[in-house]
Amino acid sequence: MVTVLGAHKLLETFDAPDVSTASQSIAIDLASANSSTPAKLPLAIAAADDTQSPLSPAQLANQTATSSTSGDIPLAALTPSEIVAIDFDMPTLLTDANYHPDSQTAGPIVALAPAAVKTAEAVIGTATDEQAGGTSYDDLSVDPVELGESPTLQTELAAEEVYVPEWQTYTVQAGDTFAVMAERSLGLGYSETTRILKALPDKRVLTHWRIGDSFDHKLDEDGNLLALRIMKDARRGFMVKREAGGESFNVAKIEKATQATQRMFAGTVSGSFSLSAEATGLGVAEVSQLTQVLGKKIDFRRDTRKGDRFQVLVESDMIDGTSMDSRILAARYEGSRKSLTVVRNSSDGRYYTPDGKGLDPAFNRYPLAHKARISSPFNLSRRHPVTGRISPHKGTDFAVRIGTPVLSTADGVVELVGNHPLAGRYLVLRMDNGYKTRYLHLSRPLVKKGERVTMGEKIALSGNTGRSTGPHLHYEVMVNNRQVDAMRVQLPNNKSLSGKALANFKRQSENMLAKLEAADNTGAIAKASTPSQGDES
Repeated sequence: MVTVLGAHKLLETFDAPDVSTASQSIAIDLASANSSTPAKLPLAIAAADDTQSPLSPAQLANQTATSSTSGDIPLAALTPSEIVAIDFDMPTLLTDANYHPDSQTAGPIVALAPAAVKTAEAVIGTATDEQAGGTSYDDLSVDPVELGESPTLQTELAAEEVYVPEWQTYTVQAGDTFAVMAERSLGLGYSETTRILKALPDKRVLTHWRIGDSFDHKLDEDGNLLALRIMKDARRGFMVKREAGGESFNVAKIEKATQATQRMFAGTVSGSFSLSAEATGLGVAEVSQLTQVLGKKIDFRRDTRKGDRFQVLVESDMIDGTSMDSRILAARYEGSRKSLTVVRNSSDGRYYTPDGKGLDPAFNRYPLAHKARISSPFNLSRRHPVTGRISPHKGTDFAVRIGTPVLSTADGVVELVGNHPLAGRYLVLRMDNGYKTRYLHLSRPLVKKGERVTMGEKIALSGNTGRSTGPHLHYEVMVNNRQVDAMRVQLPNNKSLSGKALANFKRQSENMLAKLEAADNTGAIAKASTPSQGDES
C-alpha cells in the first residue's frame, strides 16, 4: 500500500477498492508547489470526480503516451511485477532547527508558512514502518531521573531549608487514651508520659477525655514532642514544654484575656415569650437565663399578652472574637397585666428591683434548676412501696435522672456528708435562717463537711443509692429539727438591700437603667458597646 500526502491534506490512497481510475492519475509536483497550489487542488479533485465511467483502453494508452513524453507515468499503467522500489524525493522543510545558510541541502527546498511546518513534519513522520497508536503519556515518566534531568538543585534547596516546628491539632477519637496516643503520635515513652502527668496540676485534662476533645502539640524534626497545649475550658489551660536538651518538662498555666462587651436587645411579645426573645437575637442560654430571672415574679403562661414589650441588657466575655459567658445585667418587662424591672448587683450576683428589693426568697422551694415531676409527695400516712407497711414519707421525691444537679435552696453550711444503708449517699445543710435541708439517694456529693454554700449552688448529683425503687431525689425541709412539707411551708421573706449596699447598688444601676430607657422596641438589636466606668465588669 502506497500513500501520497501533501503538505496540508491527504490527496489519495492507492490500491483502495473504491479508488477511481481518474483520481489515480492526479499528479502534483511538491518541488514546484507554491502558495496557490492548495487552492487549485480541490478543483482538480472535483474535475476528476466528474468522470463517471472508467477510462477505455484507448484512452488509457493515449494518456500513457502523453505521460511518457512528459516524463510522468501513471501508476495504473504499471504491472505489479514492474514495481521494484519507490523513492520519494521529498522536499526539505526549512525550520529554525535545521536552517543553515551555508549548508548544502539535498533535494529541492520548499519554504512553508510557520503554521504548516508542524503539519508537514507530522506528514513526513508517517512514512515509517512503526505502528501507530502510541502516546507520550505511555512512554515517558515524570521522574526527573528517568527523563535525564538532574535533581541536584532540588536536593540542595531541601538541604538548605530550615525546619520550623508548627502547632498541630489532635482530635480525640473513640478508644483513645493519652498513654497510647503519646507513644504513637508524640514520640513519648512511658517514663516521659508519666512525668507529664505528674507535673500537671489537674491530670483530668489528659485522663478524662471525651470524643471530639482536642489539644495542640509541636514536634521536632525527628517527631519528638516539643510542646503540648491543653485547655480545660475556653479561658484556662496548661502549656507543657520540653526543657532544652533534656527529658524533663515545664508546665505553665494559660489564662486567656477576655473583653467584656455589652449588647442591648429589645422586642415585642408575639406568641410565646421565649420565641419572641429568641427572635431579637438572644441565644438559647440567654433566653433561659432571662426567663428564670423574670419568672420569679411573672408567670409567662398567664401574665403575658401579645404586644407586651421587653428590653434586655446582656454582657458577654469575648475570647478571640467569640462570645463565651453571657449574663443578664438588666431587664425590663412592660406588660398589660404585670411589669417588672430588674438589675444585677455585682456584689452578690443577685437581681434586685431598682429600689433594692430582692427577687429571690431567703429560701427556695425547689432544689433543682427546673421543676420536676413529684413522684411521691410529703405524706405521713403513706404505704411504703418496698415493705408494704404504713410508713410516713417525711420528704418530697422528685423523679429525675441519675446525675441531675442538685442545688442548695438557701445560704448555709454543710453540716454532714454521709452514707446510709437506707438513705444512700446524703447531705445535711444548716441554713442561715435556722432551717435544715436534707438530700438523699445521691450518686455523688460535691461539697465537704463545714463548707459554705450559697442559694442556687450545685452541691450534689442525684442518684439511686440506698433503698430506692428508682432514680430520684428525696428532699426534706426541717424546722426546729422536725420535717415539714417543703411544698407548702411558708418560706422566709426575701432579702433586700439597705445602707451602703443599697447606695452602691443604686449608683451602679443608673447607667444600665438609662440604656434600658433608650432601647428601641422594633425587635432589632442595638449596637454593642463596651462597659463604662459605672457599669458592671
